[in-house]
Amino acid sequence: MSRSHEFAGPIVHAAFQHASLVAKRVTNETEIHSRRISVPSVAISEVAAEFFERFDDKDILIIGTGEMGEEALRYLQDAGAVRVRLINRTTENARALAAKFEKEYQGALQVSVELWDNLPIRLMTADLVISTTSATEPIMTLATYKSLHAQRKKQGTQLILDLAVPRDFEEPIGNLSNVYLYSVDDLQAACDRNVDFRRQQWPLARKIISEETSRFLGDLHHRHAGPTIAALRAQANQIKQQELDRLKNRLLAQGVHDESLDEISQSFERLVNKILHPPLQSLREESTGEQQATLLMALKRLFNIKE
Repeated sequence: MSRSHEFAGPIVHAAFQHASLVAKRVTNETEIHSRRISVPSVAISEVAAEFFERFDDKDILIIGTGEMGEEALRYLQDAGAVRVRLINRTTENARALAAKFEKEYQGALQVSVELWDNLPIRLMTADLVISTTSATEPIMTLATYKSLHAQRKKQGTQLILDLAVPRDFEEPIGNLSNVYLYSVDDLQAACDRNVDFRRQQWPLARKIISEETSRFLGDLHHRHAGPTIAALRAQANQIKQQELDRLKNRLLAQGVHDESLDEISQSFERLVNKILHPPLQSLREESTGEQQATLLMALKRLFNIKE
């Protein structure tokens, strides 16, 4: 936005480009992003992925369409799901979320909406259930689920990821055959382990950030010193050329050959470069703005440079 309105000059643009470079280095050279830390991401990438080799052939049901439900939907799409059913007490909210994903993924993820009254029917057929409602009481009791469970025994394992607080599914449901029920408490423990793992990666990431910050500031300081360096070189070259022209006129009058004059010109050039090299090298090697500013001021005063 800043660039489009011409608010971002070379320095701001360079800072953002360098920040992107640092992010790539941290991603490529550490494992800080290798483990998920949100409850929905862990639920799908670690728990569900252990149960199912693939998601594109699974009947998936999401109950609740708040932030947690939307996040779960995104991770399911990343995991390869192609069909997901949404159920929410407010059907309009579910339809709005389905339309949002239809537009965003252009049909790659098919999201259909079911009425709340169809919850028992969809629970009977679902392979994976992710529940994220904000209900204050369980939406599925053991007694109700038992009656449904009896009708789906032959349909294989059902994984229920109950991400709601408080629970949407009563805990004893997990004791039924072919039913695996995970609560937020179970998933949070995995999240905490992953957070600890990321913390172990932080010193390496911080080292990369420090290295690149120093490099960027060094480049910035060198850029700031550019006009002074250019002015110093211009001043030295002007003096060199004046003296060289004066000398050449005398030597030409004495019949000195052009080849000798060329050698003299090259000697003058080398002399100027050798004289300028130590101060300019010191200027380049200073990595802090304060030190470089002091050197710049000294150079300007010593050589009477006016930019």
